[in-house]
Amino acid sequence: MCVCPGPRRIAIPVRSSRLPLFSDAMPAPTQLFPLIRNCEIGRIYNTVCYCHHKHLCCLSPHLAHNHLRCAPQKKLATLCPKENFNQFIHARSYVSTPQRFYLTPPQVNSILKANEYSFKVPEFDGKNVSSILGFDSNQLPANAPIEDRRSAATCLQTRGMLLGVFDGHAGCACAQAVSERLFYYIAVSLLPHETLLEIENAVESGRALLPILQWHKHPNDYFSKEASKLYFNSLRTYWQELIDLNTGETTDVKEALINAFKRLDNDISLEAQVGDPNSFLNYLVLRVAFSGATACVAHVDGVDLHVANTGDSRAMLGVQEDDGSWSAVTLSYDHNAQNESEIERVKLEHPKSEEKSVVKQDRLLGLLMPFRAFGDVKFKWSIELQKRVIESGPDQLNDNEYTKFIPPNYHTPPYLTAEPEVIHHKLRPQDKFLVLATDGLWETMHRQDVVRIVGEYLTGVHHQQPIAVGGYKVTLGQMHGLLTERRARISSVFEDQNAATHLIRHAVGNNEFGTVDHERLSKMLSLPEELARMYRDDITIIVVQFNSHVVGACQNEDF
Repeated sequence: MCVCPGPRRIAIPVRSSRLPLFSDAMPAPTQLFPLIRNCEIGRIYNTVCYCHHKHLCCLSPHLAHNHLRCAPQKKLATLCPKENFNQFIHARSYVSTPQRFYLTPPQVNSILKANEYSFKVPEFDGKNVSSILGFDSNQLPANAPIEDRRSAATCLQTRGMLLGVFDGHAGCACAQAVSERLFYYIAVSLLPHETLLEIENAVESGRALLPILQWHKHPNDYFSKEASKLYFNSLRTYWQELIDLNTGETTDVKEALINAFKRLDNDISLEAQVGDPNSFLNYLVLRVAFSGATACVAHVDGVDLHVANTGDSRAMLGVQEDDGSWSAVTLSYDHNAQNESEIERVKLEHPKSEEKSVVKQDRLLGLLMPFRAFGDVKFKWSIELQKRVIESGPDQLNDNEYTKFIPPNYHTPPYLTAEPEVIHHKLRPQDKFLVLATDGLWETMHRQDVVRIVGEYLTGVHHQQPIAVGGYKVTLGQMHGLLTERRARISSVFEDQNAATHLIRHAVGNNEFGTVDHERLSKMLSLPEELARMYRDDITIIVVQFNSHVVGACQNEDF
């Protein structure tokens, strides 16, 4: 089994003519990908940092010798000329100490801070008092290119702010499209009938449009200019239908979020079926439809917080208790095999005869880990429609093993939906922040640790708990070192100016004692692209900080 091209989420058999890159002593990464999920990634994560001698990329020559001896000599002979084979095996055998190459702290900081972004929200924007102080966001890639995306925008024609993280699989095309388009669909869904009419009349007469969103973007967060006209036309068709369906009732936020998610997914599917005369756009819409993405989006308007989630990214609320300690409140539920209600939902949507095949090995049809996602038309279209679109599509699509592969036991599609689960929460003064993150974070850290680390970072107050050694035998000298390190950490806070960066530093660099180990962090960030994905996933985080004074005032007005 190998995974192509989204190792964490989709596992399908493919043929490969590529030469082996690893010896038998070290399994190829693709053989390990299907095993890396949830708690299993943690075990592998620990292994890479504390057993660095396991991999040839980290070995000194004499250790590499010991590993290579375990491999069949025929395979080694293909790596180097026959006459130099013995010299290769015995080269530099006099080295007795492993050579270690670590990134310096400035190099580590440069990598961690490359994609960080911060935005401070004005307390009064001319229309409303905001319950958000600001937000920090950051991304750390594991895939090349990164398959995660993020978005943040202020709604200009209605109230509130939108923030979201998007986790792509089978490529980044779908996550990119959703990150560009979903907020527009949500904003349009929230607009009153009069504003929709005003926008449509402006388009008809060629006048300038009212701006709907103010985006807050990192320079690396780009928009696809080539597809902007196509995307606009689909969005316009949507608001025209909303105008025709006008009921005169006030728009419900939960209903608007659900409608926007479903409509965008439907448009992604329709655009791929219709195609485009422009060959570049035709290939683009097909790539978007055949790849997939999960989404976790928050809409904050005063004290009203709505979280719409499709897939296995998460939203976690950080609550400060009366004694100053921190607790985590879950505002989303994973849509995967760890959620019994999701398994039940999927089974009920298909005949009894498919009960044992619809979820196999904790995956949808034995292949897909999230049970809800945008795109992924291989799990939504009929077999006949898939074959027709592929056969009439460009050669790149026709030659792709993944797109031509039909899932096993594929009898009653669709098996997948993009409909979100929406949770509404009334903010309270003790609700200090919200963490939105893709599952690359949650696979490595417990929710309580995430909230505690962010809470202590934002307040500067560190509640010292007894150092837990987790069953390890620790000498007095080691304990003194841990205490010294903790004191240094409190005084410096690792010079992070961004809460999301600080959280990523912990997610990647924490050791078994819960403290950031620079050596471990350096090793994880030094891994080459082909190995990084074996030990962690892309990580994307948005930390939203609430204004407790505004929240408290709004709460008093409600009473």
